[in-house]
Amino acid sequence: MASAVANSFRACAIPKVARTLAVPAAQKFTMASSPILFRSAAKLGPVMGRSSTRVAAFHTSKKMEILPAGPQVIIGDVNEPTPIPESNPVHGSYHWSFERLISIALIPLTIAPFAAGSLNPVTDAILGATLVIHSHIGFESIIIDYIPKRTMPRIHGAFRWGLKATTLAVLLGLYEFQTNDVGLTQAVKRVWTA
Repeated sequence: MASAVANSFRACAIPKVARTLAVPAAQKFTMASSPILFRSAAKLGPVMGRSSTRVAAFHTSKKMEILPAGPQVIIGDVNEPTPIPESNPVHGSYHWSFERLISIALIPLTIAPFAAGSLNPVTDAILGATLVIHSHIGFESIIIDYIPKRTMPRIHGAFRWGLKATTLAVLLGLYEFQTNDVGLTQAVKRVWTA
């Protein structure tokens, strides 16, 4: 079968191209050593000559990594099972339910002060605390996903403590803003109508 295909290829209308392609790979192509190849490439049009130099320039450029991968550590061998953590409802279903409850609570807490027209400081304080807790949970999930404790324990710990400190600072700032200034809802109304 292969010889029949080869024979039909040899008998095709462009034997010069077939002979040119049959040149061993070790031979270096230059204008002097293979004028047939360059003439046939020139007949194909100016696109082939330009794109081949562009491709060559692209492939010879150095590799640029934006952020190198973290340390790749394999604990144990291939046949060991994955360690299963101890069951804890606080980290499981209760945690998930609390996250959903906080997210759902933001809807009426955001709409109520503006719809009712009341500027109750208690509602304002609950809205501010719920926003901060919601943000804390979201940033904590980002840290857990993208800075794994298993491969980068020091950086993971630093980011977790930094998040806790930032959350406490924002809560303190919202408390000061609520008690010594106009409050969160009134500030949003002023910015909206400015």
